[in-house]
Amino acid sequence: MKRILSSLLLVLVATTMMATDVTLTVGKDVTLRVSFLSNDIVRITKTMSGASVAPSLVVIKTPETVKVKQTDKDGIVTLKTDKMAVVVWKSTGTVRFLTKDMRELLCEDAWELQPIKEGADAGLFRAGTRFDLDADEAIYGIGLMENGKLNQRGEHRRMIQSNLEDFQNIFQSLKGYAVFWDNYSPTQLRDTREDGLTFASEVADGIDYYFMLGGSADGNIALIRELTGDVPMLPMWSYGFWQSRERYKSQRELTEVLDRYRAIGVPLDGMILDWQYWDSNYLWNAMEFLNPEFGDAKGMIKHIHDQNAHLAISIWQSFGPMTKPYRDMDERDLLFNFQTWPQSGLSQWPPRKDYPSGVRVYKPYTAEARDIYWNHLKRLFDLGADVWWMDSTDPDHHDFKESDLDEPTALGTFRKVRNAFPLACVQGVYEHQRATTSDKRVMVLTRSGFAGQQRFASNVWTGDVNSNWPTLRNQIPMLLNFSLTGAPHCNTDIGGFFSGSYNHGGPMTGCRNPQFQELYVRWMQFGAFCPMMRSHGTETYREVYHFGKAGEPVYDALADAIRLRYRLIPYIYSTAWDVTHRRGTFMRALWMDFQKDARTHDLKDEFLFGRQLLVAPIVEAQYTQEKLIRTNEMTGWDKKKDDGETPSAAQDFTMPKTIKKYLPAGTQWYDFWTGKAYAGGQDITLTTTLASIPLFVRAGSILPVGDVMQSIPQRDWSTLELRVYPGADGTFTLYEDDGDTYAYEQGAYAEIPMTWKDKGRTLTLGARQGQFPGMLAQRTFRIVLPDGTKKDVTYNGKRQSIKL
Repeated sequence: MKRILSSLLLVLVATTMMATDVTLTVGKDVTLRVSFLSNDIVRITKTMSGASVAPSLVVIKTPETVKVKQTDKDGIVTLKTDKMAVVVWKSTGTVRFLTKDMRELLCEDAWELQPIKEGADAGLFRAGTRFDLDADEAIYGIGLMENGKLNQRGEHRRMIQSNLEDFQNIFQSLKGYAVFWDNYSPTQLRDTREDGLTFASEVADGIDYYFMLGGSADGNIALIRELTGDVPMLPMWSYGFWQSRERYKSQRELTEVLDRYRAIGVPLDGMILDWQYWDSNYLWNAMEFLNPEFGDAKGMIKHIHDQNAHLAISIWQSFGPMTKPYRDMDERDLLFNFQTWPQSGLSQWPPRKDYPSGVRVYKPYTAEARDIYWNHLKRLFDLGADVWWMDSTDPDHHDFKESDLDEPTALGTFRKVRNAFPLACVQGVYEHQRATTSDKRVMVLTRSGFAGQQRFASNVWTGDVNSNWPTLRNQIPMLLNFSLTGAPHCNTDIGGFFSGSYNHGGPMTGCRNPQFQELYVRWMQFGAFCPMMRSHGTETYREVYHFGKAGEPVYDALADAIRLRYRLIPYIYSTAWDVTHRRGTFMRALWMDFQKDARTHDLKDEFLFGRQLLVAPIVEAQYTQEKLIRTNEMTGWDKKKDDGETPSAAQDFTMPKTIKKYLPAGTQWYDFWTGKAYAGGQDITLTTTLASIPLFVRAGSILPVGDVMQSIPQRDWSTLELRVYPGADGTFTLYEDDGDTYAYEQGAYAEIPMTWKDKGRTLTLGARQGQFPGMLAQRTFRIVLPDGTKKDVTYNGKRQSIKL
């Protein structure tokens, strides 16, 4: 990073005044602007004089009127609000951020604006800033990175969206602040304890970033949402269990899977249809059922809906040359020319490049392009598709050449807006469906994401990951860091995507391999505590009935994890409301609630799900040898080698094992299964079996638990169990609405506030606030304490207190 020369002068008349925006001149040709959007959010831009920064694709906050006290003394310009101070050094043009009582939080160490003199981006700049972090300062967020780390210090990489990693350009610190680097080009992330953290973007109008002072992780996430957009409610049924596989090759195969789940009594809310329902690669993503194996798509979707289930369908950001969307976009120059998936027109592996598919990615950066996309997608919407599985929103980019990024878009070169590609894609679908109807909530399952995407009902998954234990372990810190960027909905392919190496008995036999069975069970148990519980993968069956039958340990462990998910839906859906209404978070790194406990600062295999449940999944093999699989998103396809490992022998999955887990200090904890109480701040040793999910509840919790149901639309919550955990005061708000429409935005919902006073051992059910069509006027709450105490109370919406 090029340090700004000390000879540069900052021109400013010494004065004391009140202002919201302050513009300074650095030397002869750089304009530095400090813009307060609120008392705790400030924007810093640096441009060459006469230039300006293009409107943000991410930030939607309207600036507030902020009183800022400005002083100029001894070569230092100080700008103070009621929450923070910003200090600019005249000699260097560097900026420092402090608390209102002048305690330093973060400072720029250096910055640069380097003109691009030739090529497609000539006239623009390379822009970067180096932030001076404390040597032991932990940072979190940034995006989805497969590095197995919670604390993201020490990372060095080119940040560019891909199948397996995505970047939000947002980080936050244990010191209580967050930063959003508002740039969409590939960006070098470099961090050393000696030099600090650098963001260096390849194309920019100028330096542009936001500093937020939330004071805590929750405070920072609230400010990130305030800046970039709040999270709409997803359909209630989206929090059920979803079954997928690469791929169901006919409508009969897909509906038979659903029917089989109903027959065996294992809950299921969604079926996912992967690619090629459109037929050949030349018809890639036609957004039509052209494959003869799906000859009655309308009947198929009706059958799914009649079974109280929903359909997610695969749609891509590219089109084959024989499709209607391709023709509409090609004639308007709305298609890129780089190589993408699938490269071959023939559906075989390895791909035949001598038969090119002609598939091209669309340019989603204009309203015109997004209109065309929706006009064709609406065919599927009108048939009754419920969820959009937007694959390849990275997008896939094969035989990569830097010159591919020179291609023009309406917003500049592809390089300039490369990382905002998924944001633009998801935005188009969300906004068009919202404009079409308010009777059906949008849900988008997408492989890639950028900052601000949470406002478009986006649920990002971690890509085509390997089926192995290290990858399972990596998923936890990946999703926790992603959540810390303000994006609450995220998930993973339960079981991992590439699993062909487990097929020692022939194609699709991994479900009988104890190595894969153990891995799949543990991944399913973890998935039960992700915002979306979704099983998916290739080359091995994923449906639970392929893993045995009732009474057998593998099958029972899988079915029990799914049933537990359904018992917790009242808690999960109320947490979803907390995410939308109070800017909360589903998956919470432990330090978010227990920052004073240093053990939590880099604890990578435990987390809170909502504010009450501590999930400590088992992520090491206990019964089989951990299998090492070396593939990526390309080499994993059609893998049949066993990597030289010996197939695992049959295992007794009922044999007890032990595992050690840590309980954070600062509260008492209860074992969810036994009710046993533990003091926090200690490691405990648990006896486990394959069916065990180490799960704890913090003291003071009020946990609503329902009965098992076959699907969420079939729920009967006329009786709900309220588990109360003494040892501290606590509160909980039970939330309900119609579960499927946007009527809640007009106030059609109900909240029941609940309070536990520990000293008096009294649970108060507050007066119900609000109502909605179909609401239960009366229900029974079955109150249960860990010691076995039970009491049934009838609740009709009026306040009542129950002493226990």
